Amino acid sequence: MHPTGSFEIVESCLTCPVRHQRMFCDLPDDALKALEAIKVTTAYPKGALLCMEGQPARGIFLLCTGRAKISVGAEDGKTVILHIAEPGEALGVTAVVEGKNYDATVETLEPTQTSFISRQDFVAFLTKYSSVGMKLVSQLSRNCKQAYDEIRCMGLSASVPQKLARLILHWSEHPLASRKGPAQIRVTLTQEEIAQSIGTTRETVSRTLGGFRRDGWLTIKGSLWTLANKPALERLVGN
Repeated sequence: MHPTGSFEIVESCLTCPVRHQRMFCDLPDDALKALEAIKVTTAYPKGALLCMEGQPARGIFLLCTGRAKISVGAEDGKTVILHIAEPGEALGVTAVVEGKNYDATVETLEPTQTSFISRQDFVAFLTKYSSVGMKLVSQLSRNCKQAYDEIRCMGLSASVPQKLARLILHWSEHPLASRKGPAQIRVTLTQEEIAQSIGTTRETVSRTLGGFRRDGWLTIKGSLWTLANKPALERLVGN
């Protein structure tokens, strides 16, 4: 690995120290060697567009480091964030396999490294290595479950405070570290992006977060959020 900015470039999938922790990257050595031969690795800054909704699907992007938001837009200009992609995920798969346009826009949330594989090379790679297909099925199944969870959040929550509490509790399932005391999460989304995730406005998110802080349920110091009263959030959503 070589550092660049605030993260390190992963030179090779074969020597990546965390490959076995990543869903898509944990492949047999022969498949990983074939992947090395067809991928193009690129580093992007925060805010870079990897692909845009409606564009022809040129290929897939593997997130090596960093995170990216996946969103769709409406004719009235509104944007809805569907998912926050984590390292190890393959993006643009369904569009590439079906030979259609990208169905969402992918934008980096932080300095990010990706590996790009062209549609032609990826389809051939997928055909040859069945283990890759199973990895993709696993990822798509997980994404489907997350989509169901989001729909449940939007449909069953009667108010913005409930929706926001559900989102915060979802994030807290993966705290920064195992520790005694309140769970801590690092939130890099802006209030506008949080609003896009739960179908409301930035102003409403700001007011709701202010209420959570005044009630002593949540403390916010920059991007570090502490769930000071997690049971209260759980009661709000009915858990």
